[in-house]
Parts: sequence; C-alpha cells; structure tokens
Amino acid sequence: MQFVTVRDFRSTPKEVWEKLIREEELVITNNGRPTALLLNIPEGDFEETLQDVRRAKLLRVLEDAREEAAERGFLTEEEIEAEIQACRNEKRERVQ
Repeated sequence: MQFVTVRDFRSTPKEVWEKLIREEELVITNNGRPTALLLNIPEGDFEETLQDVRRAKLLRVLEDAREEAAERGFLTEEEIEAEIQACRNEKRERVQ
C-alpha cells in the first residue's frame, strides 16, 4: 500500500490522482500517521463500494465489541433482562 502525505496531496494533486489510478488505494498521512484512505472507485460502483466500506467498518466495531465482552465477561440472562427493563423504564420516563 502506498502512502501520500497531506502536503503532497495539496501541492501535487494531479500526481496523487494518477498514483491512485495505478495503485487502486492510497493512505493519506498527517504528521506521519495514517488519517485517511483513498479508494479508486470504478465507474458505476460507487454505491457498492460505499456499502462494502461501511460493512467492513461495522464488522470491525462488532469484533471490538465481542472482544470487550469476552474480556469483561458475558452477561447472564437475568442481567440482560435487567438491562432491557432499565432501558424501557428510562424510555417511559422520557416520554412522560
């Protein structure tokens, strides 16, 4: 994967776009840290590509949540029911 600095992105955008076409994806860095990902999207594939990116981000969030739950310990059925009831009660209080 190729990296491009924010400075290069601003000062030589044409070269960055040409590189993106060749490489298919580029990482934009700011102060040496990756901050953005540029993807070359084939014509007509925008919605599918956007959906794929969102799906990948969601899977990452779910995996992080699973890891956190495993570290903290899983809830019992009684604890789950208590959480549900607490949320319902809170919602009722806001509506009233």
